Amino acid sequence: MSPSTATPDPPAIDDLLGYLDASPTPYHAAAEAARRRAEAGSVAVALDASWADPPPVGHLLADGALIAWALPAGGPAAPRLRLVGAHTDSPGLRVKPRPDTGTCGWRQLGVEVYGGALVNSWLDRDLGLAGRVAVAGATGVQTRLVRIDEPWLRVAQLAIHLDRELSSQGLKLDRQRHLTPIWGVGVPDVGGFRRHLAERLDVAPDAIGGWDLMVHDLSSAAVVGVGGALVSSGRLDDLVSCWAGLVALEAAAEPGAVGAVLALFDHEEVGSASTRGAGGELLTGVLERLVVGRGGSRSDLLRAVAGSALASVDMAHATHPNYPERHEPGHPVTIDGGPVVKVNANQRYATEPATQAAFELACAAAGVPVQHFVGHNEVPCGSTIGPVTAAGLGVPTVDVGVAQLAMHSARELCGSEDPVRMTAALAAWFAG
Repeated sequence: MSPSTATPDPPAIDDLLGYLDASPTPYHAAAEAARRRAEAGSVAVALDASWADPPPVGHLLADGALIAWALPAGGPAAPRLRLVGAHTDSPGLRVKPRPDTGTCGWRQLGVEVYGGALVNSWLDRDLGLAGRVAVAGATGVQTRLVRIDEPWLRVAQLAIHLDRELSSQGLKLDRQRHLTPIWGVGVPDVGGFRRHLAERLDVAPDAIGGWDLMVHDLSSAAVVGVGGALVSSGRLDDLVSCWAGLVALEAAAEPGAVGAVLALFDHEEVGSASTRGAGGELLTGVLERLVVGRGGSRSDLLRAVAGSALASVDMAHATHPNYPERHEPGHPVTIDGGPVVKVNANQRYATEPATQAAFELACAAAGVPVQHFVGHNEVPCGSTIGPVTAAGLGVPTVDVGVAQLAMHSARELCGSEDPVRMTAALAAWFAG
């Protein structure tokens, strides 16, 4: 099916919109993924539990990360694997530890910019708060998810009458001074945010030991454009890939000769160097414990990994109609043109000829077209978990993604056919 005749799949897109709306933070995205895996019959395993005789179909939830697997029951301890990796985090604004501030009769909330956010996109939006909070109780410290879908915050832009250079010189924002959200009127109320949060959690303010809270746009994910051609939402990068991997793994519920592993990491947008990022030991540790628990050794694991392959799935840049000169002219990328294979000679992507061919075979088996992204020599591209995971695990890797516009905006845009196509391609990839 060509891009011009592509028809959206309403049930699948509704499912994607539901996942996007259920996942305002990495913690919610991972928890929702764990819920879906449990519904599909996957057995939850904890990091601090015994992994003797691990379940063939299981998952591990680690804060904002999830590792899920479907391994051949009764097969080798270390089967050949087809892995899919993605990330749960997105750029945005996160609440500081002592956030109560303000001036000129306004109460404001101090925030820190997380990742490479398009900060102008957060202006003049109704914003809620979500994340996790550490609460001390009689049995110790517990971490609780919190979500406030109320318009508590707003980052107000300066009126054009007071910024006459806006039309000629463009918008210039100081991240320290110009992105502090308003959330009330009056003098700064030191401790006020903690009290409001405690009220929502029904705990005493001094029971709150800390938080990792982030701002989210309250507009729901939506199908837009003529004929419902497009999906508009926050956090498409990279929740579309997380969703596609989840749906594809559900299709691999009956493990075959090849093991299927889905790794959803946190902290990709800030370098992946964390306990639950692709640069940490989470995936390697899980795979080793699975192999040892099934009676194998680390040597068995290393041998299996050498014959395995990883698809690093992260969103890709569609050619922007208003800025075509920023793109490589020989490799145009279209919305709803099919999954994008990303190649970079400087190893910003981990694609190799053999892994590219393997992914393109999976696309052919799924009946979906393939595109290719190569960066403009004067416009350096970003990177993904691909090179990080390939280097750390030693697994051959291909970098792929769904094409989109407005990457790292509070509101991003992709086609309504490509997410479904990526799901089909990843299901064929898992099948080996």
